[in-house]
Amino acid sequence: MGCFQSTARKQFPGHEDPVILASQTAFSVSEVEALFELFKSISSSVIDDGLINKESGGMGLLFSTWFHLMMEEFQLALFKNRKKENLFANRIFDLFDVKRKGVIDFGDFVRSLNVFHPNAPQEDKIDFSFKLYDLDSTGFIERQEVKQMLIALLCENEMKLADETIEIILDKTFLEADVNQDGRIDKSEWQNFVSQNPSLLKIMTLPYLRDITTTFPSFVFNSEVDEIAT
Repeated sequence: MGCFQSTARKQFPGHEDPVILASQTAFSVSEVEALFELFKSISSSVIDDGLINKESGGMGLLFSTWFHLMMEEFQLALFKNRKKENLFANRIFDLFDVKRKGVIDFGDFVRSLNVFHPNAPQEDKIDFSFKLYDLDSTGFIERQEVKQMLIALLCENEMKLADETIEIILDKTFLEADVNQDGRIDKSEWQNFVSQNPSLLKIMTLPYLRDITTTFPSFVFNSEVDEIAT
């Protein structure tokens, strides 16, 4: 473990002990170390400072990583829109940037990615998905926020719907979710809506994270840390 820690601490601000990170997440120690290799690939893509930077292209790479894992591929360097401004990419970055510094360090990366693990608590996934749509962080999901996110997701998949169709989708969504009909969705309403429409949480689980060391052996770090029982 000494070699891993001394090197990582010197080169990566915010690095944390993989054993501690494993104890706080659904990842094993070896998986945390594999994620460290992935983190290095992203953080060194433009500015090799040990951080994922929003302004230097790191946001696009982070999103491409998340997107291709979700799409059951891993083509980090090939994502065609990685330099393109994207609302969804911005939102993912902002939620990973828990310290609100415009950068993501390794500890933030692992803890944030943990919510997408198949074994992560359902409550955490619901909470993250609520924040994803609550663009203004008001504690409510407004109709315009859902519309913005829907359009962003459609654009990312190179799809386009007529304005009338989008409005119909929004009408149906708020008819079901906005129980008290105040024109916005609160946290309790979102929980109920998601429980009735579990497919909404599909993007909140990345099956490959169950064992990233097996799925992506090129990211396995030659660990000197003995796996511990959790």
